[in-house]
Amino acid sequence: MSSKASSGKNALQQDFSDVLQQIQRSRQKAFVQVNTALIDLYWQVGKTISEKVQNEVWGKGVVRELAHYIAQNAPDIKGFSDKNLWRMKQFYETYATDEKLPDLVRKLPWSHNLAIFSRCKTQEERVFYLTLASSENYSFRELDRQISVSLFERTALNAPKLSTPLRELHPNLSHAFKDNYVLEFLGLPEAHSENNLQKALTRQMKQFILELGKDFIFMGEEYRLQVGNQDFLIDLLFFHRGLSALVAFELKVGKFMTVPKLRFPEF
Repeated sequence: MSSKASSGKNALQQDFSDVLQQIQRSRQKAFVQVNTALIDLYWQVGKTISEKVQNEVWGKGVVRELAHYIAQNAPDIKGFSDKNLWRMKQFYETYATDEKLPDLVRKLPWSHNLAIFSRCKTQEERVFYLTLASSENYSFRELDRQISVSLFERTALNAPKLSTPLRELHPNLSHAFKDNYVLEFLGLPEAHSENNLQKALTRQMKQFILELGKDFIFMGEEYRLQVGNQDFLIDLLFFHRGLSALVAFELKVGKFMTVPKLRFPEF
């Protein structure tokens, strides 16, 4: 193939890629608009039911009749069973008193919202997962897992101690690290070696990154580091985008042993 023909084909592929990106952006924009409209609808329905019940105009029987009325008169409309109507009422009442939260809930699908407001015990916990799911673009499966493994308790309530320079340089990264990590997805037996742990983590790196946080980028395993005249192997090495720094993971399945201080060469 001549260079001219090759250049023309590459230009055509670029044109095709541009069109595809336009389609994908438009589809995403449409999805966001539809989701926002749907959340607004559930909010308004929940508000109506809440006000009617509070004023003792409606009871459980009336809500059941409403669900039946919708099903009879608009059979093509799904998702408005009496159970779901009560969930919409709970959804509205959970967030109605906080002016900031309605904007957060509009950014997430109904399935995400349902998991958060029905499973979280406090408003602080709900805000934590609403913000995290939105910023990290969590799938429902990942959000469900993080709630199940108590991410809020492990980070917001039991944040690890960071050095003073790190806190001063990066005040917004207080949740970048966790005091402990849940690695149930590795499927390791209770008794396992450090080598087994390292190999399992590299095999399941995508899941491990989700547990660490998406700012972490995997650089390599058994990364060689020379300090003075000695060579050391770092089990796992990551780069953290928020910190703009390398983060080393030394894997231990038992207690950490005291090691002699490293003497760095003077310059």
